[in-house]
Amino acid sequence: MSMRPLADIRIVSLEQYGAGPFGSMHLAELGAEIIKIEDPAAGGDVGRTVPPYTADADSLFFQSFNRDKASITLDVRTTEGRRVFHDLVRGADAVYSNLRGDVPAKLGIRYADLAEINPRIVCCSLTGFGMTGPRATEPGYDYVLQALGGWMSLTGEPGDAPQKTGLSLVDYCGGYVAAISLLAAVHAARRDGVGTDCDLSLYDTAISLLTYPGTWHLTEGYEPGRTRRSAHPSLVPFQAFESADGWLVVGCAKEKFWQRLTVVLDRPDLAQDPRFATFAERGRHREQLIPQLEAMFRTRTTDQWLAPLYAASIPCAPIRDVAGALTDPHTLERDLIAETDHEAFGTVRTLRSAVRVGPPGADRAPTRPAPAMGADTDRVLRGLGYDDATITALRDSGALGKD
Repeated sequence: MSMRPLADIRIVSLEQYGAGPFGSMHLAELGAEIIKIEDPAAGGDVGRTVPPYTADADSLFFQSFNRDKASITLDVRTTEGRRVFHDLVRGADAVYSNLRGDVPAKLGIRYADLAEINPRIVCCSLTGFGMTGPRATEPGYDYVLQALGGWMSLTGEPGDAPQKTGLSLVDYCGGYVAAISLLAAVHAARRDGVGTDCDLSLYDTAISLLTYPGTWHLTEGYEPGRTRRSAHPSLVPFQAFESADGWLVVGCAKEKFWQRLTVVLDRPDLAQDPRFATFAERGRHREQLIPQLEAMFRTRTTDQWLAPLYAASIPCAPIRDVAGALTDPHTLERDLIAETDHEAFGTVRTLRSAVRVGPPGADRAPTRPAPAMGADTDRVLRGLGYDDATITALRDSGALGKD
């Protein structure tokens, strides 16, 4: 592919921490130019200081979310910094941010604030709770949203304390939502000649991801709850099972898989038992069926079970740790690990975007490490037509931060 799919898109980003940078990194990997504005008064993106792996205003956390971007230091609250920001907006397709819901108005980064500068500009704001509603001024973090959004009530073993997911999935899904919305709005702006706002929130993301349990509850009064061994609420069996030496997941998502499982287990009587003939019947008689399956799965090792399950094309997998997932041959074959060189950390290995455009195996472009804070300030400003004297004056004013 001679040109990356988004190589003609420029995004000015006021982003920090996880959700916002995660969303824009996918766009960067697809070729979009991401000009990341970092507030010099605040020390830049707070993600630069997230422990445990930190060095020289950088961290492996920051490297995980900011590959392939440019960084400039700019205080947009100063008069001089505001002028620079407006010059950036004139040549951009979008202004992207993930700040508290009332901050876009305070910073003047909504479409109403910038339309006069660039009528086609898209102002994409990913906030904790959105720019409207009773919680708009509240800070929103993944853990908080998992609690408010009902996720923690569904996660963990019945009777135990509520649990969050192991990863910050509201943040990451919010980043995907923002990226999709931004691209849709840029497409419309190019078609119609008029930009717009995108008012996105982690709260909306968390609620929307309740999906079918939410539909069941709203329509039929269903009360979702935690299930033992992470079992599916209605497809039986579809859960984690303990083996003689570990754990595996077995999923009978179709009736044919249940029939095949009874063969693998050498239990034709289960296939013939009317209590277990259908999903509905197995759901009603879960307490009679699951203990039998659990006892059988404990008689062999995970590998001893996986071989016949794979041979029967029954959905299954060993429950691995992170190391096992990252060394799986499929992970390596799919080119999901990026390597970049870093002055402090040496070779940094991060995870590439799952978003792909192009034929299999031919869509991966070289990737760059996340930038040092302000590394691209002079280059970007010169691209706006600023000369050395102007850049020096901006630096002296404090708009770019003090050396």
